[in-house]
Amino acid sequence: MTELVVRTLPSPSGVQGPGPDTYKGWLFKWTNYLKGYQRRWFVLSNGLLSYYRTQAEMAHTCRGTITLATVHIEMGDTYHFVLTSGGRSYHLKAYTEGECQRWVSALQQAKANATQMMPHSDDSGDEGPLAQPDRALIQGALKTLASKLEDLSTCNELIGKHGAALQRSLSELEDLRTPSDGADKLKTVNERATLFRITSNAMINACQDFVDLAETHSRRWQRVLQYEREQRHHLEETIEQLAKQHNNLERAWREAPSTHNKVAERTPEGESSEENEDIEFFDAMEDSPAFITVPAEDHSQHRHLSSNQSVTSGSLSSNWSQGDNDSSGSYLRRGRRCRIPDKPNYSLNLWSIMKNCIGKELSKIPMPVNFNEPLSMLQRLTEDLEYSELLDRAARCDSSLEQMCLVSAFSVSSYSTTIHRTGKPFNPLLGETYELDRVEEYGYRSICEQINHHPPAAAHHVVSQRGWTLWQEITIDSKFRGKYISIMPLGNIHLKFHASGNHYVWSKVTSTVHNIIVGKLWIDQSGDIIIVNHRSKDTCHLKFSPYSYFSRDVPRKVTGVVTDGEGSAHYILSGTWDDKMESAKIIESSHGCGGSEGKQKTVYQTRPPQLLWKKYSLPENAENMHFFSSLALTLNEPEDGVAPTDSRLRPDQRLMEAGLWDEANAEKQRLEERQRLERRKREAQANLALEEGKEAERYQPMWFEKRTDTETGESSYVYRGGYWEAKDRQDWNQCSAIF
Repeated sequence: MTELVVRTLPSPSGVQGPGPDTYKGWLFKWTNYLKGYQRRWFVLSNGLLSYYRTQAEMAHTCRGTITLATVHIEMGDTYHFVLTSGGRSYHLKAYTEGECQRWVSALQQAKANATQMMPHSDDSGDEGPLAQPDRALIQGALKTLASKLEDLSTCNELIGKHGAALQRSLSELEDLRTPSDGADKLKTVNERATLFRITSNAMINACQDFVDLAETHSRRWQRVLQYEREQRHHLEETIEQLAKQHNNLERAWREAPSTHNKVAERTPEGESSEENEDIEFFDAMEDSPAFITVPAEDHSQHRHLSSNQSVTSGSLSSNWSQGDNDSSGSYLRRGRRCRIPDKPNYSLNLWSIMKNCIGKELSKIPMPVNFNEPLSMLQRLTEDLEYSELLDRAARCDSSLEQMCLVSAFSVSSYSTTIHRTGKPFNPLLGETYELDRVEEYGYRSICEQINHHPPAAAHHVVSQRGWTLWQEITIDSKFRGKYISIMPLGNIHLKFHASGNHYVWSKVTSTVHNIIVGKLWIDQSGDIIIVNHRSKDTCHLKFSPYSYFSRDVPRKVTGVVTDGEGSAHYILSGTWDDKMESAKIIESSHGCGGSEGKQKTVYQTRPPQLLWKKYSLPENAENMHFFSSLALTLNEPEDGVAPTDSRLRPDQRLMEAGLWDEANAEKQRLEERQRLERRKREAQANLALEEGKEAERYQPMWFEKRTDTETGESSYVYRGGYWEAKDRQDWNQCSAIF
């Protein structure tokens, strides 16, 4: 139970604000049994009770907020009262009985005012309060209204019928020639006039019933609508206030990072120390790893790998080290372009677009190119090959465990290009492709195809002359969560080495884009990757630790353990996903003392860590070129002979790269509308086939087909072949004109 003790001072403590719902004062708050009560500045305003460490903090840092609309207020003894909200209790105390009474009165009045904003009953006899009409109530009201409307229609028909009959009788009465016929005709006119009057009265009564019923339900629905509007307005104000506080806190943290990093080390007693309840407003720290590594005493081993080192085996020294980790990147020396036009400085409020899309799939939100980068998702998938030399080195390994270390480093390296890449890649059109032929430089060539549009799914195939093949089918599941966007790639990546037959399978972790509302966008990777060698049963469990303000660990940390088929650990992996990965061979393992929740940690004695992978430095002026890596700068470079569906030929993406964003937005709308028309056409054809009793034809990708893997049993889209042969012939007749 969290206790909150409030203390008010006699004179300046409880200061009545400018409005009837505003009350401010110095109060005391219970923190924990070590620190006891701490003085805090409390502000009661707009149905919210907020508290701060000092009055100056009101401008940037709120320590907590309690919503009074649903709070329960209970008086205690010795100036003590309790607020209970959302299953959490706050214990409050004042200096004097009078101050305690004034605070309780102010809180009760604020609660009453906040409650009045909720729907309530009126004189119409409706039962209240009504938060939201349920489905049965709406259906019943609509059914009743439909019945009344049917009565009105019947009365209308009767009025028309009797009115016409009365008109005929009056005409006949005018045409009478003898008085003897007049009595009978007059009687008929009176009868029909009586029927007309009765029907008219019925019509009037039915109209009144309809109007009364409609007004009754209209008042009910108006109250519900008004309540929802007020709640939405209140939520937007709260989000805006929290966003401003978050931005100020982030700015203060960046201006004094050294102070932040030393908070946990110097925590003096008194006001300068952080409180337990303050930490809850930040991401919780992750549990520490389930193992501890202890380097061996042999100091001669403390060195990175090089071509003449010998650590565990001949294959380790000869194959792990033969990678070119030139920090400048090797793509700049291959005769390809090394820059693109600078990104225009357009300002656009992302929150203004995203605030109505909370909970929706990101691919279904229409976004201007201002939030994109001039690459498609197919090109971003291909960018995973930036460090393909890791796989070249792994192909030369004799040991499957050493090979697993390099494969693990490759799986981590694919995230190194995302650290500053907050732009959204273009969602490919259905049937869009992308090829990357780097046989001359790096021995591989790659082909991707968009095989589904909603949800977005792509198939990818890479074959290397240096002894490996990689393929994957990835479906992107993305959700906007209000203050951040989650991108969850679904599907497995397969890697097979030709010489050994080792078949590795793993999946990707979740990417999160933070500060959607306000502040500078930043990206984090979190989750676990489990890499399995289906031939030898070796595994590697990688853990991507989520970023936390209060974690003492290195940001963007990745740790992992490589085990053999029998579960014995052989290597410890460590590093960061934006910089480097290292491996350390395990010499000895033992069980250490108990950790949290009574779990024992395994202590590994290891040799000094050896460098597996190091990130290339970004090209010069990268900050003005979407923070593209050396490879990324070349991905959209025009090439001759590619398929007409290639992402390089997408006009809106090309216009955006050239800095013509207005033209790119117009072209993007045209392409999206064309794709919608094509989808409706396919749906119409499918419906027609079903009506005719035929099986509807599903969309079939051009270069990929669905197969079941004999080793893993997984069914996925794999390359069927034919693309590179078609390119050699320049035969693209079977390709659709999607652009």
